Amino acid sequence: MAGSKLVLEGRISIISFISGFGVIIIPLLVKFGSHIDWIFDYLTEINGKIAIATYITVINGFLLVIYKGPLYKVAVRACFLGFAFGCGLILSFADTTWTHFGWYMCSLSFFHYSEYLVTAIINPRSLSLDSFLLNHSIEYTLAAVSSWMEFTLNWLCLVGLLMVLCGEALRKAAMLTAGSNFNHIVQNEKAQSHVLVTTGVYALFRHPSYVGWFYWSIGTQIMLCNPICILGYTVASWRFFRERIEEEEISLIHFFGEDYIEYKKKVFTGLPFISGIRVNS
Repeated sequence: MAGSKLVLEGRISIISFISGFGVIIIPLLVKFGSHIDWIFDYLTEINGKIAIATYITVINGFLLVIYKGPLYKVAVRACFLGFAFGCGLILSFADTTWTHFGWYMCSLSFFHYSEYLVTAIINPRSLSLDSFLLNHSIEYTLAAVSSWMEFTLNWLCLVGLLMVLCGEALRKAAMLTAGSNFNHIVQNEKAQSHVLVTTGVYALFRHPSYVGWFYWSIGTQIMLCNPICILGYTVASWRFFRERIEEEEISLIHFFGEDYIEYKKKVFTGLPFISGIRVNS
């Protein structure tokens, strides 16, 4: 049963959590009554960052002077969680794309702090630093860090868009360069007008249309920030083009003989770990 009086560690955690949470008052002190959007803008500018760093330093020094040993370890953890909660609250009410991450910060920091506080209330005998659950497993830490990275890597959308645009441009350049020699279906019979194209983008890659399509396909999933589909599309596309290139090169060697074999020796496919059909010397 919970005791009638909160243990010392519990009281210290409350004071420290509130101290960390106090980061939210920094912009209010600078310009009282400002809109929350202004608060977010201020905290992301150089002056705001300096103010936050100063606040953290002062609070940490204050805790270090007042609390010693195990009590300081409790205080600094609770203060950190309070600070994270305050920053999350600022993001939650700001007009920014980080609003959802603010909700996440509030939820995560409050969860870990409340675990400690509730344990201090209901079962103080079992209370320890582990009650914060901040380091209960490597798997949990990796999962949390991975989620932060995935959320913050929105710039990957631009990388994906660039891959899509470049892949599209390369494929269309290959089609235009090949002209009537291009066909969506692998040809088993050589047409009279069919010639071996080795100029333009074909001087860079043996199969530029496939290279463009390959990276376009992967780029669409990077643009959508779909980690599982990125892997799936990469594997599926690679296997498709490996088989397609081998099938096509059998026909090309049949059509153009030594000319294509020499071209094959000089120019690589353009796709990773795909060398095409093997030719015995």
